[in-house]
Amino acid sequence: MLVVGAGPVGLVLACELARRDVPVRVIDRLERPTDESRAIVVHARSLEMLQRIGVIDDFLGAGIRTTAMTLHSGGDELGRLELDMVDSPFPFSLTLPQTATEAILAARLEAFGGRVERGCELTGLEQDDAGVRAVLASGEHIEASCIVGADGAHSTVRAQMGERLDGSFEGPAFVLADVDAEHDLERHSMHTFFSRDGVFLLFPLPGDRARVIAQAGAADGEPTIDSVQALADTRAGGIRVTSAHWLARFEVHHGQVRSYRRGRVFLAGDAAHVHSPAGAQGMNTGMQDAFNLGWKLALWLQGHAAPSLLDSYQDERRPVAAQVISQATALTRVGTVRHRGARELRNHALHFATGLASVRKRLADQVEETAINYHLSAIVSDDGHHHRGTVRAGDAAPEVNMEDGRSLHAVLAERTSHTMLHVGTEPPPFEAMLVPPGGAVAERYGLVPGATVAIRPDGYVGLVASKDGERALERYKAGVLRD
Repeated sequence: MLVVGAGPVGLVLACELARRDVPVRVIDRLERPTDESRAIVVHARSLEMLQRIGVIDDFLGAGIRTTAMTLHSGGDELGRLELDMVDSPFPFSLTLPQTATEAILAARLEAFGGRVERGCELTGLEQDDAGVRAVLASGEHIEASCIVGADGAHSTVRAQMGERLDGSFEGPAFVLADVDAEHDLERHSMHTFFSRDGVFLLFPLPGDRARVIAQAGAADGEPTIDSVQALADTRAGGIRVTSAHWLARFEVHHGQVRSYRRGRVFLAGDAAHVHSPAGAQGMNTGMQDAFNLGWKLALWLQGHAAPSLLDSYQDERRPVAAQVISQATALTRVGTVRHRGARELRNHALHFATGLASVRKRLADQVEETAINYHLSAIVSDDGHHHRGTVRAGDAAPEVNMEDGRSLHAVLAERTSHTMLHVGTEPPPFEAMLVPPGGAVAERYGLVPGATVAIRPDGYVGLVASKDGERALERYKAGVLRD
């Protein structure tokens, strides 16, 4: 198995394969890991995923827990979005430089016996029914069962498989800066400032560091410390930039490929979809691509699944990226309106909306990606008669403390295969964790006696059946695990 690209997406995929004992080779054209902070926010749904990989404590120790998003305009607070409203064991975003994310994941891969081969650039590939043959710039030929392109927005794998990004590639320009800054802003909140000159965002990072994203003027050149300070003065105030770690200028692009898979070649992360940094969803969406694909590839490579299981990767993940692109596009438009009347209307709308608890909850779920589900997936099954409106097949499995005191998510993190739950007082005629009727799990999931639940290796519910659990599991496994 060959993974091209050793950013967060490629490393998550490699860890998921390696912890399932799938031999994986990871290559990256860079001679050393990037020293640019790049993506800095890890959302709640991704933190749940990282718990299963076994690195959650490392992440929590390295980052800042961000529990709110505060909106400002003209020196006033327009509104506040509490992120801790989401249903997750990690009800917050974690801010830390991408360099730390990559270092933690690379160390985890090494603990699984893997490593990143650097200075290895892919130049060509071809495939047939037997496998994939990749060619490196060094002249080396690699034989692999499959190849996954996690090699970013300028993906060589994407070009070699004949795919391209379809979308919009013209938009407002932004300044991105990773700086040391002095300010009195709340450190456990992200901050967005709306002004007549454009939007200005600040994300606190560990220590005195902060990430700044600001709309750039058409005539502005490459950013400097002085230009970032000028943006802070005119749009936010009260921020003193003391030094810079990384400065960049970029234009907003939105697009994704039509096919995430062609035969034995797959795309994930920015190789498959790109969009505005508004909402800080890019890295998270890519890592969750990898988490979705990893268990499916492992089952197929080890002979336990039908090839059709691999089709569900695109079926489940492409709509998620489409929704992220739509939301990021809308947020970018909201933040970059120029007309005075439109700005005032936007500010009034945001003030009103963030005053409604139901709206705040829905927005928090979107930001933290806890609204993601696979209800329409062909590989989930739900008879619709078992519960009282709580959990459906395709939902992420909610956290709950079981009767023996263990966390269900902690139990899931110990496993690399499906987890079966059965509500009853007697063990069922199939392997499953027995949970008592009326107990914590049954109540949290809304399950009646006799109900059976299958939780997939990625933590999403694959099956919910009110009765005939054995037959329901047989049908489910036939569609997921074999022809």
